[in-house]
Amino acid sequence: MISLPHTFHFDPTYGYTLDRLLQIEGPDEPEDFAEFWRARFERVRNLAPEPRLVRQAGGHPDYEVYDLTYPSTDGVAIGGWLLTPRHAPVQRGVVVGHGYGGREGPDFDLPVRDAALLFPCFRGLSRSRRPGISDNPAWHVLHDIDKRDRYILGGCVDDLWLAVTVLIGLFPQTLGHVGYLGLSFGGGIGALALPWDERIRIAHLNVPTFGHAPLRLSLPTLGSGEAVRVFERRHGRVLDTLRYYDAASAARHSRIPVHVAAALFDPVVAPPGQFAVYNCLPAPKKLFVLDAGHVDYLRRSEQERELRSDLDAFLAPL
Repeated sequence: MISLPHTFHFDPTYGYTLDRLLQIEGPDEPEDFAEFWRARFERVRNLAPEPRLVRQAGGHPDYEVYDLTYPSTDGVAIGGWLLTPRHAPVQRGVVVGHGYGGREGPDFDLPVRDAALLFPCFRGLSRSRRPGISDNPAWHVLHDIDKRDRYILGGCVDDLWLAVTVLIGLFPQTLGHVGYLGLSFGGGIGALALPWDERIRIAHLNVPTFGHAPLRLSLPTLGSGEAVRVFERRHGRVLDTLRYYDAASAARHSRIPVHVAAALFDPVVAPPGQFAVYNCLPAPKKLFVLDAGHVDYLRRSEQERELRSDLDAFLAPL
C-alpha cells in the first residue's frame, strides 16, 4: 500500500494494497448486457456523419491542425480537433478521449507516429457544449441517469464510435489500424465502447472510471462518482441504469490488446474501480501501476516518462 501525504477527509487508497486490488472481481452484469450494447452499436455503425474541417493557420512543426465538427446521435454536434503528420504519410489512426475536465486543445506529444489523431469532445463538454446539458461533471454524470436508454454516457459512447467512422472515412487506409487512448472519463467511455466496435484494434485506458458501480457507490471521492453517490442516497435505484454502464462489466467482453494505467492512490476515481476494469479484461492486456492519479506527487514526472515509453512499445503493432 502506498502512503502519500494528503488533507482529504477519506483515505484515497481505501485501505487496498496492490495485491488486494488485483483480486477485485467485476460485478454481476444484466443478462442482456451484451445484447444492449450490440444493439446500440448496430444503430450507430451505419450512420455516415459528414465532418467539417477547417485548417488552422500556422499549425504545429510536426502536425497540420484542423478544427473538426461532425454530427452524432440525437442531433448533437461534436467538436474537436484533427492532427495529421506533416512529415510522413498517414498509416494509422487514433481516437483520443479526454477527462471530465474536458479538453482545451489537442495533444502533440502522444507516443504514436505516422498517425492521424482525432480528438473529439464528448457531448456536453468543451467544444461540444449544448443547451440542456451541464458541463459541470457533477451534473453531466447525472444527465438522464434515470433513463437507461437515454443516459448521457451512452451518447458519449456513440460520439466515440462515430469519431472512428469519421477517421476511417477521411483516411480509408487506417481501417484495421485504429487505436483508442482514453484518460479518466475517456478511459471509462472507452472501456464501454471497445468490445462492440471491431474497427478498434488496440487501446490504452488511463485511470479509467465507471468500473464496478456497486463498489464505487460505497467509496467516497471528489469526482463525479460522489455526485452519483449523493443521488443514490436521495433517490435510490441508480443501479438500475448503472449496471448497463459499468466499465468493468464491459471489459469482460473486450477481445483486443488493452493497456491500463491504474493508480494506487486516487481521490477522484477510486482505485478499486480502476483495477476492476483491468482485472476483468481478458488477455492480451498489460498493467502499468501509478503511485497516484488526479493529484501531483513526487514521482509523477518520472512515471509519466516511463508510461510513455511503455505505451510506445505497446502501440507499435498498430
